[in-house]
Amino acid sequence: MPGFRARATGHPAPMPNPSIKDEKTYEELREQGASKEKAARIANAAAGQGRKAVGRRGGKSGSYDDMTKQELYDRAKKVGIKGRSDMSKDELIDALRNH
Repeated sequence: MPGFRARATGHPAPMPNPSIKDEKTYEELREQGASKEKAARIANAAAGQGRKAVGRRGGKSGSYDDMTKQELYDRAKKVGIKGRSDMSKDELIDALRNH
């Protein structure tokens, strides 16, 4: 907006995307190759609960390689991966890892 300035109220300027609570973490995750959705999920969790708490939670999920195709399909459905019904087990694994 032309002429837009942050007010001198002591509050930080608004984030470029108001749905992202921790813009720095979001940008770092995007640079590392995370999808927009995944980066937003992690950044918002980190902002609400602290980075250490979110980091400790990571890594508890089982290996996708040990799951059946049906389990992978169900997980893909839960996270909203499109085209999952036509995917092989390896394609489902790849889609879930890169979602």
